[in-house]
Amino acid sequence: MTIYFENNSYKYEVEAVMKLFCPLESFEFVFDGEYDDTDDSLLVCVSDKLTVSAKLGEKKQAAEAPLCPESERELALCRMIYTVMSQLTGVSPEWGCLTGIRPVKKVNVLISEGCDKDGVYERLHEKYFISRRKSDLSYLTAITQSPALQSLDPKSFSLYVAIPFCPSRCSYCSFVSHSIRSKGAKELIPQYVEMLCKEIEEMGEILKGKNTFCDTVYIGGGTPTSLSAAQIEKIMKTIEKSIDISRIREYTVEAGRADSITEDKLIAIRDNGATRISINPQTMQDGVLKAIGRQHTAAQFEECYSLARRLGFDNINTDTIAGLPTDTFEGFKDTIDRLIELDPESITVHTLTVKRSAELFKTAESFRAGYLTDDSVSRMVNYAFDSLTEKGFMPYYLYRQKNTVGNLENVGYAKQGKEGLYNIFIMEEAQNILACGASGSTKLIDPETGKITRYFNYKYPYEYISRYEKMMGYKPLLEKFLADM
Repeated sequence: MTIYFENNSYKYEVEAVMKLFCPLESFEFVFDGEYDDTDDSLLVCVSDKLTVSAKLGEKKQAAEAPLCPESERELALCRMIYTVMSQLTGVSPEWGCLTGIRPVKKVNVLISEGCDKDGVYERLHEKYFISRRKSDLSYLTAITQSPALQSLDPKSFSLYVAIPFCPSRCSYCSFVSHSIRSKGAKELIPQYVEMLCKEIEEMGEILKGKNTFCDTVYIGGGTPTSLSAAQIEKIMKTIEKSIDISRIREYTVEAGRADSITEDKLIAIRDNGATRISINPQTMQDGVLKAIGRQHTAAQFEECYSLARRLGFDNINTDTIAGLPTDTFEGFKDTIDRLIELDPESITVHTLTVKRSAELFKTAESFRAGYLTDDSVSRMVNYAFDSLTEKGFMPYYLYRQKNTVGNLENVGYAKQGKEGLYNIFIMEEAQNILACGASGSTKLIDPETGKITRYFNYKYPYEYISRYEKMMGYKPLLEKFLADM
């Protein structure tokens, strides 16, 4: 599809809105050429008025609006594109033309201005066409996470440690993650653990004498339990000896997949300070697990969950995904019902996102055909919200991604007092995050301006290992930032 721009260059937001209606489409952008609507196309024009014209197949639709101040034009054009594309496709995404991944941040601003629930809805609907249901979800999330945000000490930071390995690669996965069955993994993993521990030690040296303290620790992946119990223990002991964690309020380890969890690994996690773990079935339907490349069953997940309870873990999260290939509304409903019956402290409901690097994008033509128009995934997400909130699980963090089925969302639900602090702080960009490991992203928030500076570690383990010294080039900047706090 070709997108033509006349007297403007609002490429980023225009593309983001078009992705709501053509999520798996590749776009060509033309800024100086004459508009040609022979094939699928969009024209975005600024002259003595605003004009949007679109063609999909044999259908055409256009909209015009008076010329508004320049500061308002981008949003005005996006609203027009949303309206035109809704008319052409028959689809009206519930998040409207809002393209940001953190809608709760906008709700927090409105609440600070004195808006109540109805006021938030009116403002969001008027500006972005957001539906009542999504506005209510955002508002409830903001109210639930408010105590955690109010408790945040501006001098604190969270530590993120990345373990980019998995037992096998799921078909929907686009994360940086190596299968432990891949060639060379047995040699790569020990090297990675050594280098990761080195970085943690160096981070500890940087932190010495600084006016900051560790608030939460999060070891994520990948699947951290892809490592051996001894390797997990080595990393956690390195954290303990290198960084003062005496004041932490939360220590999470993603235990992950049932086919990677063993008793000795859970004991290593427990005995080295973790207060919260995540055990992730994604679905309780064995056929769906097989379809996405998971090497375990729902029964194995339940065994791992029971084992964790017996070992004393009293804060367990479980992850699910709405919209997995071959899943149905009835299957997803059964997954949610069974997880509620298990009674974990929190349940995270993701919506399937298919990126071009995922195997699913390349192979599932029938899946891609219904990617936008199938409303069964929306029904799944709505069922999860209704069922979980009825049982006392409140939404406490919310984020969105590009190429998500139905332009839907990812939501963490938790019992009162069991909200994941790290998840709230990173999604609301409220706290400094110091990251170690491949694909780790350190985020530093200027206390005066709120500006966020990011420093990225190399994505892939072999690159992280081989180019470690070059990667560490940003550490003096990190040390200066911490020294100025």
